[in-house]
Amino acid sequence: MTDARDEETRTQSETIAEGEPAIRHLREAIVSGRHWYLALLEAISLWTRAEETHDGRDYRYLIGGEAFDWLVLAERLLDSVNGFMPQAERDALLLRGEPPLALSPDEFRDLIGAPKYHQYLNYFYGIAVEDALVMAVEDEVRKEKRLSGYYRDHDTTNEAYRRIYASTRTVLLRHFRKEKSLPHTKSIGLTELKEFAYWRFKYRLKTSEKARVASDTRKALDWLVRHGATAYVQRYQRPPDTE
Repeated sequence: MTDARDEETRTQSETIAEGEPAIRHLREAIVSGRHWYLALLEAISLWTRAEETHDGRDYRYLIGGEAFDWLVLAERLLDSVNGFMPQAERDALLLRGEPPLALSPDEFRDLIGAPKYHQYLNYFYGIAVEDALVMAVEDEVRKEKRLSGYYRDHDTTNEAYRRIYASTRTVLLRHFRKEKSLPHTKSIGLTELKEFAYWRFKYRLKTSEKARVASDTRKALDWLVRHGATAYVQRYQRPPDTE
């Protein structure tokens, strides 16, 4: 028991030490007068861990080894300087993805660094857009059912999956978990949902023609804009590598 506790303490100490330069920069920059959002992005550029356990919570910042979940890291860093920024601005960023300052893609890239920016694009197109594509096709399915006089919403998700991936959600989830050596449980957590979305994105790139991929991506982006995410979409106009 003692050995296990010692190992846990040592691991947590190493995690703190690795994250300390980023946290220290965030605190010092804000205290010196730097806007907290700019200081946050600079701190993100200094962060090195792909995942960690902190205060009993598991954090995964890199989905599928390629997609940077920057808002999860932003939450982790801002928790370390709680009270150093307006609560309303903090909540707008973490809960709705709305930053307090309008930055161009180039400015954002320069602040977090080119490698993380590329991974950030992977997250947007591979997870946010992939999920939006499913919702866009679900809307199409519902509209078709209403026009045909069939109002029941049964199996809308699986029909959307069939049209996008030529398979059902259940079958794809089983393949994903088998490939990743994950347990086949009835429930699925938020991190696994993100991993599954990115896996579907890669699957779609491998199994669909390029013209279809481009068309589906545009459909998903249009869906995001229609649902109030215009500014969000405009921040991600450079698609990731799809080779």
